[in-house]
Amino acid sequence: MSGPSDYYVPHSSHWPITATIGLFILAFGAAIMLNDMAAGKWIMLVGGAVLIYMLFGWFGTVISESEGGYYSGQVDTSFRMGMAWFIFSEVLFFAAFFGALFYVRKLAVPWLDEAEILWPGYNGGWPTAGPAGPQVLGPDTHVEQAGFFSTIGAWGLPMWNTIILLTSSVTCTFAHWAFVKGQRGRIVFWLAVTVALGCLFLYFQAFEYHEAYTAYGLTLGTGIYGATFFMLTGFHGLHVTIGTLILFIVLLRVIRGHFTEQNHFAFEAAAWYWHFVDTVWLLLFVFVYVL
Repeated sequence: MSGPSDYYVPHSSHWPITATIGLFILAFGAAIMLNDMAAGKWIMLVGGAVLIYMLFGWFGTVISESEGGYYSGQVDTSFRMGMAWFIFSEVLFFAAFFGALFYVRKLAVPWLDEAEILWPGYNGGWPTAGPAGPQVLGPDTHVEQAGFFSTIGAWGLPMWNTIILLTSSVTCTFAHWAFVKGQRGRIVFWLAVTVALGCLFLYFQAFEYHEAYTAYGLTLGTGIYGATFFMLTGFHGLHVTIGTLILFIVLLRVIRGHFTEQNHFAFEAAAWYWHFVDTVWLLLFVFVYVL
């Protein structure tokens, strides 16, 4: 066990090489599946199984070390710095997609309209879906129905999903206050509510995607509008899924008696990530759905 000023150095572990093997098998399976080989999906399943095994084992090891008192204040500081840099990298990740949306909508499409170098009669309005897409009135025009596909209005499911995520940030904060006060029953309650709200958000987003494909004719192939819409909302949905899983694991650990008033960084890291995901959704709601 390490002392208060010691930096814990873990013993050698097979988990990094296990993760590498799992990722390689997964990527190899995906590559041959893209080349229409039937074995690809089964190889991908094997790679996914190896990765799941690695995640359970590696995180279990870290949890055992934390509960065993091996982590000092210096290790805690390293964890916090690592999580902060990770979230910063996620900020840059989403900034790239928002930057692409801004460039296409405000610069590229209007310039192509003025340059008149595409097909005859091209109108550089937004949304644009390519040669077979709708013709709209101008670059700032937002249409609810145009041509063969429709845009997703902001004041239906997207608005409700915004309310759900904002509420989940509040319940997550309530759980944090309960951690600080050592109120384990309230921690369990507010974490469970937060996880439930995350699942509800994902359900509504899946329903929205189904409606987009079946009723609105909106797909990834619907020009640059469809591509940016699904890339932004899809990656955000993936992050919500990851955040919900992390909070659920923290909830299970709380039920098992893990964490104290002074030592609960696993929850704090999950809360940082959750608030970041909620902030990204607010930006996405404004720039993708409203404007």
